[in-house]
Amino acid sequence: MHLDPATLLIVSAAIALLVGALFLTSWRQAPEERSLAFWGAAHLVGAAGSAGLALRGQIPDLLSIGLANAVVLAAYGLIWCGVRAFEKRRPSLGFALAGALVWCALCLVPAFYASIALRIVYASAVATLYCGAAAVELWRGRSEQLASRYAAGAVLALHGAFYVVRIPATLLAPPLIGPNPLASPWVAILCFMTMLFSIASAFTVMALVKERAEREQRIAASTDALTGVRNRRAFVQGAEAALGADEDGALLLFDLDRFKAVNDVHGHAVGDAVLVAFCAMAGTLLPRDALLGRLGGEEFVCFLPEASAAEALARAEELRRAFAGLRVPELPDLRVSVSIGIAQTRDGIGFDALMRRADAALYTAKNGGRDRVAVAVEGTAAQAA
Repeated sequence: MHLDPATLLIVSAAIALLVGALFLTSWRQAPEERSLAFWGAAHLVGAAGSAGLALRGQIPDLLSIGLANAVVLAAYGLIWCGVRAFEKRRPSLGFALAGALVWCALCLVPAFYASIALRIVYASAVATLYCGAAAVELWRGRSEQLASRYAAGAVLALHGAFYVVRIPATLLAPPLIGPNPLASPWVAILCFMTMLFSIASAFTVMALVKERAEREQRIAASTDALTGVRNRRAFVQGAEAALGADEDGALLLFDLDRFKAVNDVHGHAVGDAVLVAFCAMAGTLLPRDALLGRLGGEEFVCFLPEASAAEALARAEELRRAFAGLRVPELPDLRVSVSIGIAQTRDGIGFDALMRRADAALYTAKNGGRDRVAVAVEGTAAQAA
C-alpha cells in the first residue's frame, strides 16, 4: 500500500494541531501550570512546520526547507521548555530557539543548503539533543513520585533514539534527490513517529499534570496550612501505622506555654510566627524520620521511631532549650517556652493509650512550673526533668 508523503505530513500536522489545542485548553483551566502552555505552543508550532514541509515543491524552497525545518526545530526546543517548567526550573527560550537559529544561519551557507544529507544530520542531532535533554530533566525530578514520569521520559527518549538512528543511516546511505523530495521512505517513517509521539506525549503529559495535582491535593488535605507540618488526622494515621508495624519509639507532646498571652500582648500575627518558628526548630533538631504534627492551637505532637527513652529525653531537652532561647530583636520583651510530655512505647500499646500517658506527663510538666520536660514512667507518676 502506497501512502502519499505529503498526505502523511498533513495528517501529522493535524494531529499536532489537535494535541496543541488540548494542551492550551487545559492550560486555560489550570493557568498556574505553565508547562501546558509551552507544550501547547510546541505542538502548534510543530503543526505549522509539518504543514510547511508538506508543501515542498509547491511553495519556494526557502519556505519549505529553510523556514519549515527551523519551525520544527523550535517546536522541539519548546517541548524542552515545557519539561523545564513542569520541573519548576526556569525555561530558557534562548536555548530552545538556538537550534532553529543555527539552522537558519547554516542555510545561508551554499554547501550546507545544497546537501540534503548534512541538513538531515543537523536537524536530527538537534531533535535528539532536545528530546534527550527533556528526558534528563524528567529523570532529575524523580524525587517527586509520579507514576507517569517514567512513561513520559521513555516517550521522549525513544523519539530521540529514532533521530539518533537516522544520523548514521543518512551518512551510510545518503537519500537520493529525485523529482519528489518527499518520496524517501524516511519521510513516511518520520511522519508515523511524529504522530505516535504527539499522541503518546498527550497521554503521558496530561497524566503527569493530573498526578501532580492529585498529589498536591493529598498533601494539602494532610498538612496544617499555617505551619506546614502534618495536621491531626494525618499524624494520627502515620503514628497508628508505625505502632501497627510494632515500631518501638517515643511520643512527645508539646504545649507552648502561656501562648494566649503572646497573642493578647503582641497580636495574632506574632503568635502565628511563633508557631511557625517552633515547627521550623523542631524540623531542624528532630530526626529526619520523626513524625511531627499539630493537634490544634499551640499543641503539637511528635513520634520518634526507634528512639530509646534516653534519646527521646535528650531530643526534647534540646528542643526545649532552643525554643526558650528564641529572641526577636524587634520584640525584646517576647519570651516563649514549651512544656513537653514523653511516653515510651511498649508491647501492644495503642495510640490512644500512648497519648493519654504523654498527656499525663505533659500535665506534670505544666504543673511543675512549665518550660520543662516530664517523662511518663509506667506504674508511677510522671517524672519531670
